[in-house]
Amino acid sequence: MESPFTHEYFMKKAIQEAELAFEKNEVPIGAIIVIGDKIIARAHNLTETLNDVTAHAEMQAFTSASDYLGGKYLKKCTLYVTLEPCQMCAGASYWTQIDQIVFGATDPQRGYKHFGTSLHPKTKVTGGILEKECGEILTRFFIEKRNLN
Repeated sequence: MESPFTHEYFMKKAIQEAELAFEKNEVPIGAIIVIGDKIIARAHNLTETLNDVTAHAEMQAFTSASDYLGGKYLKKCTLYVTLEPCQMCAGASYWTQIDQIVFGATDPQRGYKHFGTSLHPKTKVTGGILEKECGEILTRFFIEKRNLN
């Protein structure tokens, strides 16, 4: 029997986090961290709430997962995030030594690939998981922002 715990399954959980960010008027990016088939961290952008430019979804998830595991390394863990990580978050992922990053929508202007940021050599990357759904929430957010101004 095939496991129900697919990349799509976990990305839907990250999208739920993005929706929480949207409701808080934060840029709607969500992240979760999984070890095995267990979610050990859930997070979303909190840059406006915390008045902290480093409070990206991935950074919040790294902190939460490290607290859960009792250590700074996230080996055997997978980060699911709705948008390609920026260079800050990619750099932080390097230091966590996370096993895998799975993202939804690409960020051709601010994503880590655009800047040539290196990930840990053992980190595997998969992009484009539920890309349309992940991109739509961002588009909806920025359309609403423009219409309010």
